[in-house]
Amino acid sequence: MKRVLVAVDGSKGSHACIETCARLFAGRPPPTVILVHVLGFGGPSAVDGMSNDAELAELREAIEGSPQLEERKAKAEAIFAAPRAFFKEHGFGDVHTVIKSGRAAEEIVNTAAEHGAELIVVGNTRSLINRLMLGDVAHQVAKGATVPVLLAR
Repeated sequence: MKRVLVAVDGSKGSHACIETCARLFAGRPPPTVILVHVLGFGGPSAVDGMSNDAELAELREAIEGSPQLEERKAKAEAIFAAPRAFFKEHGFGDVHTVIKSGRAAEEIVNTAAEHGAELIVVGNTRSLINRLMLGDVAHQVAKGATVPVLLAR
């Protein structure tokens, strides 16, 4: 396996992804790890509820270059610091970071395709109540991906 995409957001599930990936590839890490963080706008339902891509594109255009977006990108970069250091410490050489905005599952799957990832690792630690109320990105990724998806707990 040459390229692995790991979805990170600073959560418990994100930490599980990092540890699971390190255990899975202990002693023989893939040449490239892509860390992806997806910026949501106003909570899970705000973007997921957009009825079409045109509305989402309009929202992206409206916030592009805004101080709020730059602040969120800075927070995303901070989220990457710990996983990047962890992977380097465990012998993973080439670690890239990607920040996307929009529907989390869609952006994770698209980023995997764009970067030629052969495996996607996503966290799956939400309770049943949270999955019902907030949606389940991990399962949406598993349904939409064209490569294997590892759900980490």
